[in-house]
Formats: sequence, structure tokens, C-alpha cells
Amino acid sequence: MIPSPSVRRGVRAAAAAAALAAVAACGGGGSGSTTTTTYVDANTYSAAAGASLSTPNENTAVTHRSLTLNGTAIAYTATAGHLSALSSSQAPEASIFYVAYTADGAAAATRPVTFFFNGGPGSATAWLHLGSFAPRRLVTGVPATTQALPFPYVDNAESLIDTSDLVFVDAVGTGLSEAIAPNTNQTWWGVDQDAAVLRDFVQRWLGVNGRTAAPLFLYGESYGTTRVPVLTRLLETAGRRVNGVVELSSILDYNSNCSVEGGAPTVDCAGFLPSYSAVGSWYHLATAVASDSDADIATVTRYADSTYAPDAATWLASGALPPADHVAALAAFTGLSAAIWDQRFDMDYDTFRHHLIANTTLGVYDGRVSALVGSPLDAADEPSNSFVEPGFTAAIKTVLPDELGFTTPSTYVLSSDAIDTWNFSHNGRSMPDVVPDLSAALSLDPSLKILFLGGHHDLITPFHQTELDVARLPAGAPVTLHFHPGGHMTYLDDGSRPLMKAELVAFYASATGAP
Repeated sequence: MIPSPSVRRGVRAAAAAAALAAVAACGGGGSGSTTTTTYVDANTYSAAAGASLSTPNENTAVTHRSLTLNGTAIAYTATAGHLSALSSSQAPEASIFYVAYTADGAAAATRPVTFFFNGGPGSATAWLHLGSFAPRRLVTGVPATTQALPFPYVDNAESLIDTSDLVFVDAVGTGLSEAIAPNTNQTWWGVDQDAAVLRDFVQRWLGVNGRTAAPLFLYGESYGTTRVPVLTRLLETAGRRVNGVVELSSILDYNSNCSVEGGAPTVDCAGFLPSYSAVGSWYHLATAVASDSDADIATVTRYADSTYAPDAATWLASGALPPADHVAALAAFTGLSAAIWDQRFDMDYDTFRHHLIANTTLGVYDGRVSALVGSPLDAADEPSNSFVEPGFTAAIKTVLPDELGFTTPSTYVLSSDAIDTWNFSHNGRSMPDVVPDLSAALSLDPSLKILFLGGHHDLITPFHQTELDVARLPAGAPVTLHFHPGGHMTYLDDGSRPLMKAELVAFYASATGAP
């Protein structure tokens, strides 16, 4: 997830390197382990900007389970613990916490490995780990808000463990990941720095676990979709082929996304209009479209590009409103009154979600989730996050020790303050645009495949803005896009998650050349 403006919330390196080399020599307790072990990690981990770890370890907890998918039982190993990212000179950089699920008995050279990254920056990957395609998942019932806490934790019928090994990675300063002295967490809090240390982690994990020949996939969500293109380019530059990239709820170009700054946008919000219409249709307020179906969304998308975008550009430049029938069309497409469109014609998501329904706040991450103003679910002005976050926060505290055998005295940090001091500059710009990174990766490896996924009702990283950004890639780029009912965490929607699983399986087959 990425925080919206309304949600913001020892020993020297040489000694540490020697200790880590000894651990690496015995495999680090990785997925090759054959005995079930638990681990109590006595280290305390901090997400503070100036924090650093003086005594890293690479011990892991290992458990064995089985999941039946489509009538076939898949035995798998779950490994939870830390692995240190090492620089090219083998100096330790950061102790990265991860949870890996690997199928037992699979061919190490041919079975894909997928690394998952959530966003923020400052968000741990517990969202993807507990909610998406791991062998077990939380049941939230979204967009309904009636599921009681604790969310049930169940076998996942849409798990990707039948297709790929899965490694869920917490970036530095999130979860239980921390920089290793003399670095601090802040050392890695920037677009380029973050991607570089995660490149070193991915390379290290593959090497320690004997998977350097395996097909490699990277899966990003939210700011993770900014991280992954840079990471892909760095891996390809280092000679490590990436077979496929999955981008969920993308923010590729901060300079084109009208939600980034908060308040009055400085760029047109045409990429957001189809999502406004989908949300308006969900509440049966959009009179010009019958539903939030693909066909109706396509109609609004064409209008967004052909009419709304130039109208909004004119309004931004001069304050001049378009003809009244254009404003009326927007009201009919979205259900938001013409009077509000007249006041803020280049419509930001905060104005939209606070004015679509009287005395009601809509979710930023999922516009289908709403709460009466002043109600408990509205307390943080973001009902879609307020509903799910307590369930994920509680679950990671029990899943790690009870399900995965990993115990720590530290608090797992679901969301840190990294965004407050993050260095967003990239490639000569103050805010990142990673479309060129994808283009560069494709130039290095034309066989690289890219899949974009997202939800119709996501108001912070709207799917059509993704389409507009992706259109800048070279003609003929091997890109696939699929969008479904749902919000930012589209996989929480019980109807969309099976569709996403099928699309992912087809994507993996295409990217690996499997039949």
C-alpha cells in the first residue's frame, strides 16, 4: 500500500561480514532444510531512520505443510527469518526479513521463484503475504465490512504455490528488516538505494538457496510497482535475467499521477475518471452507465481521453470551465454533482470521495467501502484501510510464531515513517518516473514479460492512469493488462482473486515457455 495524504501515518562491518560468511557456508537454514525447527530471535529490530543492527543473524524457522489445489496435494516448506544483503565486496548492508514458501521435491533449476514487495515506501509485505497468493490467507469479505476480528486464516484455493516458489520480502525499515552497521535504515531509504539493496538480497537468496538458474519473477504492489522496475533494471544490468514482472495497483510515474501531491492537482486527472465512474456505478449514482462493467468503463475511458483531459488541461491553465454539457456528462458518468465539478473541475480523489454521498466518506484504497462521517470506521478518514489494517496487524503477530515458528521480542512494523524522509529523486527528477527503467530492462532483455493488474475501484493508483503510463513503453512491448472489480488490494475481492490467479498462471507459462 502507499499512504495517501489523508492516511499518512556495535560490531563493525568487517566482523559482521565474517560472521555472515560462516552462516552462509552452512546454507543459512534455508529451504533445503529437512527438519522442522522453530527459532527464537533474541535480536531487537527497529524501523527508526537512524537505527542499525550490530549483530545480524541468518537463523530461520522452518515448517512443513501441505496444500491441496485442484485435487493435487502440494507439500511445501515455509522458511521465516533473516538473510543479509551483501555488497559486491561482500560487506553486509542490511538484514532482510523474509518468508519463503517452496514446493518440496521440485526441480530447483526450472521451478520459478517470485519475490513479492509491498509499497509505502515504509509498508511491510505482510499485506501480500497474508492476503494474496501464499498457501494460506486471511478472509476479509471486502468490500463488506462485516467480517469479525480476528480475520479467519485459511488454506488458499488461489495460492500460486502450484506455479512458483514464493518469497515475501520486507524492505529495510519495515517488518523486521533493519540496516547493518555502519549503515542505518536511512541509508537505504530512497528510490535507487532501496532497489540496490534489494537487488543484493535477491541475488544472495538465489545463491544461498541454489536457485540461480531458476526462472525469476518480481511482484510489486503500490510503491512496490515503483521499486520493481528499478530493481529489474539493476538485476538485468548485473547479468541476472528476470523472466517476468507483475505490477499490481501501479504508480509508475509520480509526475503524471494527480493524487501524489494532495490537495489541488497540478496535472490533469483524466486517468482517475474511469475509477470515479466505477465507484459511482457501485453506489447506483452514475446515470450514464449501467454498471461498472468493462464495457461501461471503456466508454468512460474514451471520454476521459478525448474530452475530459483537454478540458482539464484548459481549466488548469486558465480556470475556464468547459461547456455546460461537458460538466453534465461528468456528473452523469460519476454521480458527483455538477456543482462540485464546477468548483474543482480537475477532480482530485479526496474531493470526490468526500462529496459523492452526503455525510459519507469513501475509502481511498477501495471506493466501495464507506462509512458515515463521525462513525468509528471513519475515525482515520479512510474506511477501507481502517477496516482491514487491524486484522492484518493482529494476524502477523500470531502467524509468525504460531504458524511459522518464528518468535521475536520485536514489534513487526506494518507501516513505518520511511516515507517522511524518503529520497524520491530518480534519474534526474525530484519524483520518480520508472517507465524508462522498464524500457531499459526491455532493451537489455527483449524476452522480459510484464503483467499489470489492478482494481476498478482503487482511487489512489487508478487503473487507467496505469494504462496511460504503460502506453509510453516501446511499441510492441510484451505487456499484458487485466483489471477487475476491487480496490488497491484487488486480491481481497473474492470474485477477482480467482481471475487474477488464472491470469498469473497463464502469464508464468508465457514468460517461461511452459506448455
